[in-house]
Amino acid sequence: MYRQKQQRSMTATAAAVVALVPLAAACGSEKADGSGSGSVGADGPRVTGVRWSIDSVTVDGTTHRAPDAAHVRIDDGGEAAGSTGCNSFSARAAVEGDGGAGDGRRVRLSDAVFTEKACAKTPADFEKSLGRALTAGPLTTGSEGDRLTLTTADGDTVRLSRSQDAPLHGTKWALDVPGQKGDKGRARLTFDQDAKTVSGRLPCNHVNARATVSDGRITLGAPSTTRMMCEGSLMDAEKRLLGLFDGKIDYRIDHENLTLTSEDGVTVGAVADR
Repeated sequence: MYRQKQQRSMTATAAAVVALVPLAAACGSEKADGSGSGSVGADGPRVTGVRWSIDSVTVDGTTHRAPDAAHVRIDDGGEAAGSTGCNSFSARAAVEGDGGAGDGRRVRLSDAVFTEKACAKTPADFEKSLGRALTAGPLTTGSEGDRLTLTTADGDTVRLSRSQDAPLHGTKWALDVPGQKGDKGRARLTFDQDAKTVSGRLPCNHVNARATVSDGRITLGAPSTTRMMCEGSLMDAEKRLLGLFDGKIDYRIDHENLTLTSEDGVTVGAVADR
């Protein structure tokens, strides 16, 4: 069942979004029991542990295309979270059943919570229909390639496709700076596949170095930097980031998130800076 969350003071233009909460609340309140696994047959996609882009939702024969940013992810631990392209949502989740190649599994979402922001580029009809479909009770899965369809008992559908990971090369990565909050002094690095280099800005100075990639690891050369001086906390953070260079680091990309781990276990996170 939906529970209201955040943004309770709304303008008249946001009134349509409020309809999301009461309409979806009447569509079922089954409790997730935490049973089941999100994996499927070897020939089909996993249901859990995947960031799914929401392509469209069809309710009562009317199809609503989703905004580009709409997505959902169901974790193995029994939680689901996502975005309508405007409002974020979360729910308890369970995936159960035995269907080869991603077909025939049952997905249950319960105790769903949506925010209530008003965004001009996200139609309220889409949000209302998505909320209704996702909370209508058990959803049956069907798959084709990297696409997944969730179907309600009444035949309404939510169509999903696997989100593509951002490429390591050519993406400007905004790194989390140790000891810094927000955007202050945030480092940004870009890997160039043709030149086999990495370059960008650390919390204070510009940097470049050799960078070769193989088998999930990046081998970084000794860094060359400018010689500017900044406040002490930024210089300390920069020194820690420079510790990633002149050695090998493991990397992992999950959609638009990059994790770098040095040989001595230091981990730095980054996000694609669109």
